[in-house]
Amino acid sequence: MTENTDLNAAGEVEETFETDAEGVSYTSESDASADTPARPATIAPGAATGRRKEAVARVRIVPGTGEWRINGRTLDNYFPNKLHQQIANEPFAELQLEGRFDVIARIHGGGTAGQAGALRLGVARSLNQIDEEANRPALKKAGLLTRDARVVERKKAGLKKARKASQFSKR
Repeated sequence: MTENTDLNAAGEVEETFETDAEGVSYTSESDASADTPARPATIAPGAATGRRKEAVARVRIVPGTGEWRINGRTLDNYFPNKLHQQIANEPFAELQLEGRFDVIARIHGGGTAGQAGALRLGVARSLNQIDEEANRPALKKAGLLTRDARVVERKKAGLKKARKASQFSKR
């Protein structure tokens, strides 16, 4: 393998050209990364995890026709309640991207409301990962990237529930 080094006027190495045994040359350093735009030419799939209460949603979005697959079922089948469907679709509605991505999700734990909230956070994080500079400001302003930290409080010793105590009797 032979190396040819180009020096500029200050004596610094600009590019290194290497030639292999077959006579093919290539550069090991290049400035092409500085000239290329930060935005990808094709939209890559995004994956993220969303959590709400006890529910965990592992979400993957890929460019497509707007098809939802949640644990192998459609959105309408998995969430019959229209409110839960609307909650899950909220990040796409906020960015006006309905029907441009297919969503594949695995959800476990919690109830239906918690699962819808977890799915919403997972979808928002996936959209944020795909194109952060374009999507993040709108998602952040709508509060879709914030994890809702409210969880069920644990039961305390000597109490019936987390805060409920037995009725006080003076005598």
